[in-house]
Amino acid sequence: MAAMSERAPAKINLTLDVLGRRPDGFHDLRTLMQSVSLCDKLTLTRREQPGLGLTSNLRFLPTDRRNLVHAAAAAFFARSGLTPPGLHLSLEKHIPVGSGMGGGSADAAAALRLLNRFFQAGLSHGDLEALAAQVGSDVPFCVRGGTQLAEGRGERLRPVPPLPACHIVLCKPPFSLSTATVFSRVATTRFTWRPDHDGALRALQEGDLRALSQRLFNVLESLIPHGQREIADIRSVLLDAGALGALMSGSGPTVYGLFSDPDAAHAVHEVLRAQYPETFLVRPLTALPDDGAP
Repeated sequence: MAAMSERAPAKINLTLDVLGRRPDGFHDLRTLMQSVSLCDKLTLTRREQPGLGLTSNLRFLPTDRRNLVHAAAAAFFARSGLTPPGLHLSLEKHIPVGSGMGGGSADAAAALRLLNRFFQAGLSHGDLEALAAQVGSDVPFCVRGGTQLAEGRGERLRPVPPLPACHIVLCKPPFSLSTATVFSRVATTRFTWRPDHDGALRALQEGDLRALSQRLFNVLESLIPHGQREIADIRSVLLDAGALGALMSGSGPTVYGLFSDPDAAHAVHEVLRAQYPETFLVRPLTALPDDGAP
Protein backbone atom coordinates (compact mmCIF):
# COMPACT_ATOMS: atom_id res chain seq x y z
CA MET A 1 0.00 0.00 0.00
CA ALA A 2 1.27 3.47 -0.85
CA ALA A 3 2.05 6.07 1.77
CA MET A 4 -0.95 7.73 3.39
CA SER A 5 -0.99 11.12 5.14
CA GLU A 6 -3.18 12.93 7.65
CA ARG A 7 -3.05 16.58 8.68
CA ALA A 8 -3.16 17.55 12.35
CA PRO A 9 -4.69 21.02 12.89
CA ALA A 10 -3.73 23.18 15.86
CA LYS A 11 -6.38 24.50 18.23
CA ILE A 12 -7.01 27.69 20.12
CA ASN A 13 -9.17 28.22 23.20
CA LEU A 14 -11.80 30.94 22.86
CA THR A 15 -12.68 30.53 26.53
CA LEU A 16 -11.07 28.37 29.21
CA ASP A 17 -12.19 27.82 32.80
CA VAL A 18 -10.86 25.39 35.42
CA LEU A 19 -13.70 24.23 37.65
CA GLY A 20 -11.79 22.08 40.14
CA ARG A 21 -9.56 19.08 40.66
CA ARG A 22 -10.92 15.61 40.02
CA PRO A 23 -10.30 12.46 42.09
CA ASP A 24 -8.16 11.10 39.23
CA GLY A 25 -5.77 14.06 39.58
CA PHE A 26 -6.92 15.85 36.44
CA HIS A 27 -8.98 19.04 36.37
CA ASP A 28 -12.56 19.61 35.29
CA LEU A 29 -12.60 22.14 32.47
CA ARG A 30 -15.09 24.14 30.49
CA THR A 31 -13.64 25.51 27.30
CA LEU A 32 -14.66 26.61 23.83
CA MET A 33 -12.13 25.20 21.40
CA GLN A 34 -11.51 26.04 17.76
CA SER A 35 -9.46 24.27 15.08
CA VAL A 36 -7.24 26.49 12.95
CA SER A 37 -5.44 25.98 9.66
CA LEU A 38 -1.91 25.66 11.08
CA CYS A 39 -1.27 21.92 10.72
CA ASP A 40 1.32 19.25 11.35
CA LYS A 41 1.40 16.35 8.89
CA LEU A 42 1.72 12.65 9.69
CA THR A 43 2.65 10.14 6.95
CA LEU A 44 2.38 6.37 7.38
CA THR A 45 4.24 3.74 5.36
CA ARG A 46 4.97 0.07 5.84
CA ARG A 47 8.49 -1.12 6.63
CA GLU A 48 10.12 -4.55 6.92
CA GLN A 49 11.35 -4.05 10.46
CA PRO A 50 8.62 -5.02 12.95
CA GLY A 51 7.08 -2.50 15.29
CA LEU A 52 6.35 1.19 14.97
CA GLY A 53 9.04 3.68 14.05
CA LEU A 54 8.54 7.44 14.36
CA THR A 55 10.72 10.21 12.95
CA SER A 56 10.30 13.98 12.93
CA ASN A 57 11.72 16.99 11.16
CA LEU A 58 12.49 18.45 14.63
CA ARG A 59 15.59 16.79 16.00
CA PHE A 60 14.87 17.73 19.61
CA LEU A 61 11.38 16.20 19.59
CA PRO A 62 11.15 12.82 21.36
CA THR A 63 10.15 10.07 18.94
CA ASP A 64 10.05 7.27 21.49
CA ARG A 65 7.18 6.35 23.81
CA ARG A 66 7.22 9.85 25.31
CA ASN A 67 5.52 11.02 22.11
CA LEU A 68 1.71 10.78 22.23
CA VAL A 69 1.68 9.29 18.73
CA HIS A 70 3.00 6.04 20.23
CA ALA A 71 0.29 6.05 22.90
CA ALA A 72 -2.36 6.64 20.24
CA ALA A 73 -1.05 3.76 18.11
CA ALA A 74 -0.99 1.41 21.11
CA ALA A 75 -4.60 2.34 21.96
CA PHE A 76 -5.68 1.81 18.34
CA PHE A 77 -4.17 -1.66 18.03
CA ALA A 78 -5.52 -2.75 21.43
CA ARG A 79 -9.05 -1.63 20.41
CA SER A 80 -9.02 -2.87 16.81
CA GLY A 81 -7.58 -6.30 17.60
CA LEU A 82 -5.17 -5.93 14.70
CA THR A 83 -1.61 -7.18 14.98
CA PRO A 84 0.70 -4.21 14.39
CA PRO A 85 2.94 -4.88 11.37
CA GLY A 86 6.13 -3.00 10.60
CA LEU A 87 5.12 0.65 10.26
CA HIS A 88 6.91 3.95 9.92
CA LEU A 89 5.36 7.29 10.81
CA SER A 90 6.97 10.51 9.62
CA LEU A 91 5.92 13.60 11.55
CA GLU A 92 6.30 16.98 9.86
CA LYS A 93 5.95 19.59 12.60
CA HIS A 94 4.69 23.12 11.99
CA ILE A 95 2.77 23.72 15.23
CA PRO A 96 5.27 25.08 17.78
CA VAL A 97 6.08 22.74 20.65
CA GLY A 98 4.94 23.81 24.12
CA SER A 99 2.78 26.57 22.66
CA GLY A 100 -0.70 25.97 24.10
CA MET A 101 -2.03 25.04 20.66
CA GLY A 102 -2.31 21.29 21.23
CA GLY A 103 0.33 20.12 18.78
CA GLY A 104 1.07 16.83 20.54
CA SER A 105 -2.64 16.12 20.98
CA ALA A 106 -3.30 16.97 17.33
CA ASP A 107 -0.58 14.54 16.25
CA ALA A 108 -2.04 11.76 18.42
CA ALA A 109 -5.52 12.38 17.00
CA ALA A 110 -4.12 12.34 13.46
CA ALA A 111 -2.45 9.00 14.22
CA LEU A 112 -5.79 7.51 15.29
CA ARG A 113 -7.58 8.76 12.16
CA LEU A 114 -4.71 7.72 9.93
CA LEU A 115 -4.42 4.18 11.32
CA ASN A 116 -8.19 3.76 11.05
CA ARG A 117 -8.06 4.74 7.36
CA PHE A 118 -4.87 2.82 6.58
CA PHE A 119 -6.18 -0.48 7.94
CA GLN A 120 -9.83 0.18 7.03
CA ALA A 121 -10.64 -0.73 10.63
CA GLY A 122 -14.10 0.87 10.50
CA LEU A 123 -13.92 2.52 13.92
CA SER A 124 -16.52 5.26 14.29
CA HIS A 125 -15.79 8.83 15.36
CA GLY A 126 -17.17 7.88 18.76
CA ASP A 127 -14.79 4.92 18.96
CA LEU A 128 -11.84 7.11 18.05
CA GLU A 129 -12.83 9.78 20.58
CA ALA A 130 -13.07 7.12 23.31
CA LEU A 131 -9.56 5.95 22.43
CA ALA A 132 -8.40 9.57 22.32
CA ALA A 133 -9.58 10.12 25.91
CA GLN A 134 -7.15 7.39 27.00
CA VAL A 135 -4.27 9.30 25.42
CA GLY A 136 -4.74 12.91 26.56
CA SER A 137 -7.27 15.55 27.57
CA ASP A 138 -7.21 17.56 24.31
CA VAL A 139 -7.03 14.52 22.01
CA PRO A 140 -10.81 13.90 21.74
CA PHE A 141 -11.34 17.46 20.53
CA CYS A 142 -8.48 17.07 18.05
CA VAL A 143 -10.12 13.90 16.69
CA ARG A 144 -13.37 15.78 16.06
CA GLY A 145 -12.18 19.34 15.32
CA GLY A 146 -14.22 22.35 14.29
CA THR A 147 -15.80 24.44 17.07
CA GLN A 148 -16.71 22.54 20.23
CA LEU A 149 -17.61 23.12 23.86
CA ALA A 150 -15.44 20.71 25.85
CA GLU A 151 -16.16 19.71 29.44
CA GLY A 152 -14.91 17.15 31.95
CA ARG A 153 -11.24 16.51 31.23
CA GLY A 154 -12.04 17.62 27.69
CA GLU A 155 -13.60 14.35 26.61
CA ARG A 156 -17.23 15.56 26.74
CA LEU A 157 -17.75 17.48 23.52
CA ARG A 158 -20.73 19.42 22.24
CA PRO A 159 -20.69 20.98 18.77
CA VAL A 160 -21.55 24.67 18.72
CA PRO A 161 -22.01 27.14 15.84
CA PRO A 162 -18.72 27.83 14.07
CA LEU A 163 -16.50 30.80 14.68
CA PRO A 164 -17.48 33.39 12.06
CA ALA A 165 -15.08 33.78 9.15
CA CYS A 166 -12.09 35.82 10.25
CA HIS A 167 -8.33 36.11 10.11
CA ILE A 168 -6.30 34.88 13.07
CA VAL A 169 -2.76 35.95 13.91
CA LEU A 170 -0.92 33.51 16.18
CA CYS A 171 2.26 34.65 17.92
CA LYS A 172 4.40 32.43 20.14
CA PRO A 173 7.04 34.16 22.29
CA PRO A 174 10.53 32.61 22.32
CA PHE A 175 9.84 30.30 25.27
CA SER A 176 7.65 27.28 25.90
CA LEU A 177 5.44 26.38 28.84
CA SER A 178 4.66 23.02 30.41
CA THR A 179 0.96 22.35 30.80
CA ALA A 180 1.67 20.42 34.01
CA THR A 181 3.59 23.36 35.48
CA VAL A 182 0.81 25.83 34.73
CA PHE A 183 -1.92 23.55 36.10
CA SER A 184 0.11 22.88 39.24
CA ARG A 185 -0.65 26.47 40.26
CA VAL A 186 -4.42 26.04 40.09
CA ALA A 187 -4.76 24.56 43.60
CA THR A 188 -3.31 27.69 45.24
CA THR A 189 -5.29 30.18 43.13
CA ARG A 190 -8.71 31.72 43.69
CA PHE A 191 -9.93 33.00 40.35
CA THR A 192 -11.60 36.40 40.57
CA TRP A 193 -12.95 36.39 37.03
CA ARG A 194 -14.49 33.60 34.98
CA PRO A 195 -15.32 33.32 31.28
CA ASP A 196 -18.77 34.34 30.09
CA HIS A 197 -19.48 31.04 28.33
CA ASP A 198 -23.17 31.80 27.85
CA GLY A 199 -22.37 35.14 26.22
CA ALA A 200 -19.72 33.55 24.01
CA LEU A 201 -22.10 30.79 22.94
CA ARG A 202 -24.80 33.36 22.19
CA ALA A 203 -22.34 35.34 20.05
CA LEU A 204 -21.47 32.18 18.10
CA GLN A 205 -25.16 31.41 17.64
CA GLU A 206 -25.70 34.92 16.25
CA GLY A 207 -22.54 34.83 14.12
CA ASP A 208 -21.32 37.98 15.89
CA LEU A 209 -17.52 38.02 15.71
CA ARG A 210 -17.20 41.31 17.58
CA ALA A 211 -19.35 40.13 20.50
CA LEU A 212 -17.48 36.83 20.64
CA SER A 213 -14.13 38.66 20.58
CA GLN A 214 -15.19 40.74 23.59
CA ARG A 215 -15.75 37.51 25.56
CA LEU A 216 -12.41 35.80 24.96
CA PHE A 217 -11.13 34.76 28.39
CA ASN A 218 -8.63 32.24 29.80
CA VAL A 219 -8.24 31.81 33.56
CA LEU A 220 -4.78 30.29 33.08
CA GLU A 221 -3.28 33.60 31.93
CA SER A 222 -2.83 34.66 35.56
CA LEU A 223 -0.86 31.47 36.35
CA ILE A 224 1.97 31.80 33.86
CA PRO A 225 5.25 31.30 35.77
CA HIS A 226 7.23 33.70 33.60
CA GLY A 227 6.82 35.82 30.49
CA GLN A 228 3.58 37.54 31.50
CA ARG A 229 4.90 40.92 30.41
CA GLU A 230 5.81 39.60 26.96
CA ILE A 231 2.42 37.95 26.58
CA ALA A 232 0.73 41.22 27.55
CA ASP A 233 2.92 43.16 25.10
CA ILE A 234 1.99 40.86 22.21
CA ARG A 235 -1.69 41.21 23.07
CA SER A 236 -1.33 44.99 23.06
CA VAL A 237 0.33 44.94 19.63
CA LEU A 238 -2.53 42.83 18.25
CA LEU A 239 -5.24 45.03 19.75
CA ASP A 240 -3.54 48.26 18.67
CA ALA A 241 -3.36 46.85 15.13
CA GLY A 242 -7.11 46.31 15.00
CA ALA A 243 -7.75 42.87 16.53
CA LEU A 244 -11.32 42.62 17.78
CA GLY A 245 -10.01 40.52 20.67
CA ALA A 246 -6.80 38.80 21.74
CA LEU A 247 -6.08 35.98 24.18
CA MET A 248 -3.48 33.46 25.29
CA SER A 249 -4.37 29.97 24.06
CA GLY A 250 -4.48 27.02 26.45
CA SER A 251 -1.61 26.90 28.93
CA GLY A 252 0.34 29.31 26.75
CA PRO A 253 2.35 31.09 25.78
CA THR A 254 0.92 31.63 22.25
CA VAL A 255 -1.25 34.73 21.95
CA TYR A 256 -3.75 35.09 19.12
CA GLY A 257 -5.83 37.94 17.74
CA LEU A 258 -9.10 37.76 15.80
CA PHE A 259 -9.40 40.18 12.87
CA SER A 260 -12.26 41.02 10.53
CA ASP A 261 -9.93 43.20 8.40
CA PRO A 262 -7.54 41.07 6.32
CA ASP A 263 -5.20 43.99 5.61
CA ALA A 264 -4.78 44.70 9.32
CA ALA A 265 -4.14 41.03 10.02
CA HIS A 266 -1.51 40.77 7.27
CA ALA A 267 0.21 43.96 8.44
CA VAL A 268 0.54 42.98 12.10
CA HIS A 269 1.55 39.45 11.10
CA GLU A 270 4.56 40.93 9.31
CA VAL A 271 5.37 43.23 12.23
CA LEU A 272 5.26 40.46 14.82
CA ARG A 273 7.05 37.91 12.63
CA ALA A 274 10.04 40.25 12.38
CA GLN A 275 10.48 39.87 16.15
CA TYR A 276 8.88 36.48 16.76
CA PRO A 277 9.64 33.92 14.01
CA GLU A 278 6.86 31.60 15.20
CA THR A 279 4.09 33.95 14.08
CA PHE A 280 1.38 32.66 11.75
CA LEU A 281 -1.60 34.00 9.84
CA VAL A 282 -4.35 31.37 9.80
CA ARG A 283 -8.08 30.89 9.44
CA PRO A 284 -10.62 28.97 11.53
CA LEU A 285 -11.58 25.49 10.35
CA THR A 286 -15.23 24.50 10.52
CA ALA A 287 -14.23 20.85 9.96
CA LEU A 288 -11.09 18.79 9.76
CA PRO A 289 -9.19 18.79 6.45
CA ASP A 290 -10.37 16.18 3.95
CA ASP A 291 -7.24 14.09 3.86
CA GLY A 292 -5.43 12.30 1.23
CA ALA A 293 -4.37 15.92 0.67
CA PRO A 294 -0.82 17.17 0.08
